[in-house]
Amino acid sequence: MHELNSMIATPPGGSAGDGHPRHQRLQEHDWARGGWRQAWAYRELLFFLSWRDVKVRYKQTALGVLWAVIQPLFTMVIFTVLFGRVAKISSNGVPHPVFYFSGLLPWLFVQNAVTNASMSLVSNTNLITKIYFPRFMLPAAVMLSGLVDFSIGSVLLIGFLVYYHTGIGWNLLLWPLLVVQMTLLALAIGLLLSAVNVSFRDVKYAIPFLMQVWMFATPVIYPVNILPKAIRRYIALNPAAGLVEGFRHALVPAIPIHWDLLATSAVVTILLLAGAFAFFKRTERAFADVI
Repeated sequence: MHELNSMIATPPGGSAGDGHPRHQRLQEHDWARGGWRQAWAYRELLFFLSWRDVKVRYKQTALGVLWAVIQPLFTMVIFTVLFGRVAKISSNGVPHPVFYFSGLLPWLFVQNAVTNASMSLVSNTNLITKIYFPRFMLPAAVMLSGLVDFSIGSVLLIGFLVYYHTGIGWNLLLWPLLVVQMTLLALAIGLLLSAVNVSFRDVKYAIPFLMQVWMFATPVIYPVNILPKAIRRYIALNPAAGLVEGFRHALVPAIPIHWDLLATSAVVTILLLAGAFAFFKRTERAFADVI
């Protein structure tokens, strides 16, 4: 914690006297005008916060990083039995484990990142009330630390692809672009909820319910093409829908991709991110007083 406070107290290009209240107000004003320059200046802090989140998450755990595999793996097994074997929901001819795991991987990243990011401000009250730094670094750090779990799960997914001989093609080039979109989507929702949670603490009670509803509105359990056309028009407004379908297509070319769904998902994600940043910047000046 001392190392973290030192890093924040002396920002890049600053000095030990930068902690003066007047200088902090100037920093806040600069961030409100253009946060990207300051975000780049604080990039080392961002990586430090991310690494801290990773260490805290697995500290004193018996299985450590294996938890990054256990959650999607066991959820995939349950989905395969209930929805694949019992309910016999279509998987577009793809082995059910591959179908469900490829959808669960991005979805669980979004779910966990949004849940943790929404609590990132109130769980770091001491930092926020004592010294200034770009507040959005806290939810953004959650995104970066979540990518560690996502990468570990992706390795297991590769094992499923090899085992079932699904094969891959040029569609795999979509994967890094979809990872960026996935991260930005989670960041947008995380910024919004973290700012709201500062004033309304009951947000943490609503998030589990909202995430559950969002999952059923996202084609994690089912493919989009089994839905009536009338419903597809509305599900396109769900940015996670095109994202999950895109991930499946990138890994398994046999799964059809709906480009209109993916394009709509990208546009909605950008609009959400812009709106979330604007709302976050407008409210962050009061964080230290309200929190």
